[in-house]
Amino acid sequence: MHGFKGERVLMRIHVDEHDKYHGEPLYAAVIELLRSRHFAGATALRGIMGFGASSKMHSTRSEYLSFNLPVVVECVETEERIMEILPVLDDMIGGGLITLERAKVIMYRPHLPEDERNETYPIDITGSWEAQKGPPNA
Repeated sequence: MHGFKGERVLMRIHVDEHDKYHGEPLYAAVIELLRSRHFAGATALRGIMGFGASSKMHSTRSEYLSFNLPVVVECVETEERIMEILPVLDDMIGGGLITLERAKVIMYRPHLPEDERNETYPIDITGSWEAQKGPPNA
């Protein structure tokens, strides 16, 4: 069970749909790596249009290149765990891009009744962020 408190790091790994690692899709190998290392979770998102360093357009609208669409793998973890996995990802990814950014995480447990969720899974708000009522100040 992961308890998310305070800031975490959002890692986005940008690759192509047909990139491979040991014969399997790279995005699937990355997700399996993160799962095997007990990361909190990961999601692969298939893009409908994009281009990378080569400037070749990949789009669902192009019959020629629609077979190799962009894929982004996202995960949120502690900065320490993200930094530990980067050398492994560096060996796996031949071409692509990894971005890292700080993220404030709020975890919901909707499968539990609210009274149990509050006692069992308290939300710990740290730092200067506070929930605002009404529209933000301009």
